[in-house]
Amino acid sequence: MKAIVVVIDENNGIGKNGGLLCHLPNDLKHFKQITTGHTIIMGRKTYESLPKGALPNRINIVITSADKEKFPGCIVVRSVEEALSVSEDHEKVFIIGGGELYRSTFHLADTLYLTLIHNTFEDADTFFPEIDYNDWQLIDEEKYEEDERHIYDYSFKTYVKRDK
Repeated sequence: MKAIVVVIDENNGIGKNGGLLCHLPNDLKHFKQITTGHTIIMGRKTYESLPKGALPNRINIVITSADKEKFPGCIVVRSVEEALSVSEDHEKVFIIGGGELYRSTFHLADTLYLTLIHNTFEDADTFFPEIDYNDWQLIDEEKYEEDERHIYDYSFKTYVKRDK
């Protein structure tokens, strides 16, 4: 399985100024739940946005041209093709960002774990590719309303690619 994990707003915004659009504690728990014990592939900027570096209990693969020593606890590769080759025998591989990596790998994914923030962030500067929902089947959805820890309504949605 090759899956994409992403948080988007209603305009497909995914980030601003190198960070997330907002803080959703339940999304962080959801992300941890689905990726722990598996392989995650990320770009350099996504790695640099992680507060403590490599994520524990996962195989971390970083695609970058930077020195390998800058990414402790990670497998460092130079291309998407190399990342996929390194992880080809892994049962579940999750592509976790950023924007450039999503654009170059979206066509390869068979599963999409989407957190939709029911809001539009006018200052978003990084975007997820347009999703043709005719190509995807929604297999799970959980809706949540804003609360004391989440200032926006949001939904967790899981899609699988339809056979053509």
